[in-house]
Amino acid sequence: MAKVKLAMGNMSPQEVTDLATRIVTMMTGNANFPTPNPALASITTQKNTTNTSITTQETTKATAEAATITRDTNVTSLKALLSQLATYVENASGGDAAKIESAGMSVRADSTAPVGPMPQVLDLVLSAGDFDGTLDAMWHPVRGAKSYEVQVSADPPGTWTQKMASGKSSATIEGLTSGAKLWVRVRAVGADNKPGPWSDPAVKVVP
Repeated sequence: MAKVKLAMGNMSPQEVTDLATRIVTMMTGNANFPTPNPALASITTQKNTTNTSITTQETTKATAEAATITRDTNVTSLKALLSQLATYVENASGGDAAKIESAGMSVRADSTAPVGPMPQVLDLVLSAGDFDGTLDAMWHPVRGAKSYEVQVSADPPGTWTQKMASGKSSATIEGLTSGAKLWVRVRAVGADNKPGPWSDPAVKVVP
């Protein structure tokens, strides 16, 4: 006895509706099948509903694809503008990490810099600044340091106060009280933002 083979497993949605159209057409008025179950009208209604959903899906897909293309184009344009702005910030900052970060941008890690805590800053020397109330500080540079933190204290071993950060191995400390005896210490901060130990303090009377 022959059996029906529909083979709908690998059909596309449109192929299924096309099959339905063909079957309804060929069974309508077919004396071999006087009382179809389900009724051919039900098949036709479901076929029409399915065709509508196929059209809706294809329209939505086309809209989504167009929106994706527009989005990607805009993202590419924004990236180009940000890259251009990054070049400006890099040049205008003179490579100063603190200034670059103040623009909301990250600083690229130096691939040659050691990762981990920095060694102790050595050879810290203080001298009178060019103006009253200032001191110039210099120290031996630490390889791989991203920046240096400078702290001051008016009465060791009292409280140390964070005074400033420097992107190089020197700094001018401002806003000091002339005639006061001041202690200063410095530590290096690595590319991974891990600081090393503080230097031995240096002392100087503020001019």
